[in-house]
Formats: sequence, structure tokens, C-alpha cells
Amino acid sequence: MLTHSYFLRFDPKQWKQQQPYAPLGTIYAAAVLREAGYSVALHDTMFSEAAEEITSTIEKEKPRYVVIYDDGFNYLTKMCLTNMREAAFRMAKIAKQYGCKVIVSSSDSTDHIKEYISNGADFIVLGEGEQTLFGLVDYFEKNQKSIESIPGIAYLSGNKIILNSKREVLKELDNIPMPAWDLVNIKLYKEAWLNKWGYFSMNIATTRGCPFKCNWCAKPIYGNRYNSRSPEKVAEELLYLKKHFSPGHIWLCDDIFGLKPGWVKKFGDIAEKENLQLKFKLQCRADLLLQEDYISDLARMGCESIWMGAESGSQKILDAMDKGINLSQVYEATKLLKKYGIKPAFFLQFGYPGETLDDIRMTIKMLLDLMPHDMGISVSYPLPGTIFYEKVKEELKQKSNWTHSDELALMFHNTYPPAFYKHLHRFIHKLYRSKQASISLKNIISKPVEINWKEVRKSLSIFYYTPASMIYKWRMSKLVKLHSI
Repeated sequence: MLTHSYFLRFDPKQWKQQQPYAPLGTIYAAAVLREAGYSVALHDTMFSEAAEEITSTIEKEKPRYVVIYDDGFNYLTKMCLTNMREAAFRMAKIAKQYGCKVIVSSSDSTDHIKEYISNGADFIVLGEGEQTLFGLVDYFEKNQKSIESIPGIAYLSGNKIILNSKREVLKELDNIPMPAWDLVNIKLYKEAWLNKWGYFSMNIATTRGCPFKCNWCAKPIYGNRYNSRSPEKVAEELLYLKKHFSPGHIWLCDDIFGLKPGWVKKFGDIAEKENLQLKFKLQCRADLLLQEDYISDLARMGCESIWMGAESGSQKILDAMDKGINLSQVYEATKLLKKYGIKPAFFLQFGYPGETLDDIRMTIKMLLDLMPHDMGISVSYPLPGTIFYEKVKEELKQKSNWTHSDELALMFHNTYPPAFYKHLHRFIHKLYRSKQASISLKNIISKPVEINWKEVRKSLSIFYYTPASMIYKWRMSKLVKLHSI
């Protein structure tokens, strides 16, 4: 029986957002085991109220193995939130009470092997998990190998934790069966999306890994390897989803989309031929979004929005992050996306070591200059296995993980106190919304014939966002002065 440790209700911001995506990594693993001839069941925790709900599924399915297999394709699980870790511990302990072997595969368990084994896990899967999980189950069911010969696992032997040799990542991704979508109660996901947003979005991965080396980005599953599915296989899965679940939107949840030369053009040709007619959102880098034919192919295949890691408007901070892009590329990519009707969206990161008020002002200037369609703001978050983590790990004695995704706690010493960055987050959001309202107001004045109530509502929000942004700016200024005394 497979499950995962992401509980939407345990993440207040995401529960309010109501944009749930099925645990793709989990149902990939289920598909591999099922193809190998094993019976599988899924306990999906996405909408669960408590970890203890796993009890009824265990009693119903009577599994020999309970596998807590987190979705490594979703950035929310990569954040290693303590709410989810504690839920994983509770599920593992419950499974042990029923005599199940407990296997865990996740970024967090890779970084905290001892803690997971102390809380009920028999085995931790390290790195890419499907083949390792299959090998481990085969070992117990068929007793074909010694446990030491199975690469990619950690376990307790006597009083010592053993780490077996690493397993190489899969190169031929087309050999992996389609995710076991039939195990998921898609109705719950669809209702959540339709009730909140009026459309239904599903997730699909076309690649695994990222070859770039931003020094704050943790890669415990795939490392720096990058492998791609064929456009034909991706189209086949999209046609399956369209036929069985009728999504109106797709999140292409790759870390970096379309890096393989010619892939996007070929997929665009197939999408047109098969009449896929689905809107997409994806993640990419600014320096990969500078070729006009590439952008036109993305538009042709139905790309609606692209999230890019703009991170900072200060070249000094981008260089300190080893981001590998320059500021002019962010400007050029944004303008090119808008030209082709694709909505740019920015990930912004504040609080990286060495960042000053001048660097923050540069980031705000970039944001207001370019006015992306959307943005996400975070503060620098050190995760094990990164250069950034090594720089600040001595300061992480009391706290090293957020409880939920909106905590935004600065867990190491920096230029300004942690409260400053919380106010900064709110200030920038209010400032950005205020400018959006100002743009809407100008549109109404310049084109009164084309007026619509949505534009009017947005323009009127200026009377809330402008004074709200000034309040947060005042609060930040007080904190900076207090900190400098």
C-alpha cells in the first residue's frame, strides 16, 4: 500500500488556495510495482484530516508493506515541512503496529535517515525510487538477493545505519509505465478546483532532474542529471487524461521544461495533430526563454503561463546564488513572453546572505518595471545538500525547517531581523497589487467604451492596497532602525 506525507489541510496557505495536484511520484511507483505483478493500493492523504486515517485503509487492504512515497515532482514536498514529517512518523508507527514493513522515499527522509528509522521506518529509499522499491519488495517476496546488493537504500543493522551503494538514475524514461491515475479519487481534486477557480488542472512530468547549479537548490532525488520523456509518450498520457478526466489545464511540473533541443517543436506538432487543446503552465529559466521560435512553439502548444526564477533584481545576489543568469535576460524573456500572449510569473527570493536594502530596492524596481502576471515570494530557505546550507548550518540549531509553506521564517542570522522579511513579503504584495489597480484605472480612463466590472473592481482595490503598502513600509523602516542601533 502506497501513501505520501503531504496533507493539504496541514498547510494553511495551500488549503486556502485549493489548488491540489495528485501525488504524481507516488502513483508512478504504484504503476511500476503493478507492472511487476504486485497488487497495489493507494492511501491518498491530500484531503485527509489526520494521519490516523491510514488505519482504516490498512485494515481494509491488509498490506504487507506500507510505502510512504512522497511526490518529488511537487515543490511543496521538496520543502520538507515539519507538519508533514510528523504526519509521516505517525503513519509509519501505525503501520508497524499492524505488522507492516515500512519503506519511505522522500527528500526529507533522505536528509533525516536516523529520525525516520527511529520513528518506524524499516528502509529509506535514497534517490530515484521506483526501481529501488521494486528491488526491495522483490527481495522480500522472492528472496533472490542479499539486502546488501540492493543499491539506493538505508536501513538499520544492529545498532548501525547502513547506506548501500547509490543507484544510477533512469535514462530511458519512456520505459516507465504511465502513472496509476486510476488509483486516485480524481473527483475530489476536480471538485476543489472547480469550486474555487472554475476550471480543473492536472499535473504531468515530461522530464526528471535539472542540470543547473543554483547553490540554494536541493536535489536529493535526481542530483544534477536531466533526462526527458519522448514527446509521443507525453502526448499519450495527456490524451489519456483528457479522455478520462477532462482537465481544462495542465501543470507541466518539470524543474526545467523543454531543455532538450527540438523537443518543444516536436511536441507542438503532435499537440496540433492530436487536437489536444489544453492550456499549460510550466517552469523555466530566463536564459532559456530568449529564442523567439522556442516561445512561438510554446504558445502554439497551448502554453498559458511560465514561472521563472527571477529571484532578485540585484546582479550581485544572482551571482552569489550561482544562478547563472543576468538581469537583462529576465527583462528580455518577460517582454518576449508577453509578445506571444504567454503570461510571465516570477519566483522572488529575499534574505539571501549579504542582501541589503539597495538589493531589495533593485528587486522591487524589476518587479514594477516588468509587472509579471503573477509572483511568488519566499525568503531564503537552507536545505541539506546545498552550498547555501553549508554556509549557514551552524546557525540552524533551534530550527531548520518551516512548519508550513507560508511560515517564511528566516532561520539564520542576516542583515535584518526575521520580522523585517515578513513585513517585506506583505509590503511587496500590496505594492504590486496597488500598481495592478493603477494600471486598471488608467485603462478605464483611456478606454471607457471597453469598461467591464472586473476591471472596475480591480481599479477600486487601489484604495485598499496603496495605504496597506504604506503601513508595511513604515513597519519595515522601524525594524531596520531598531536593528541598526
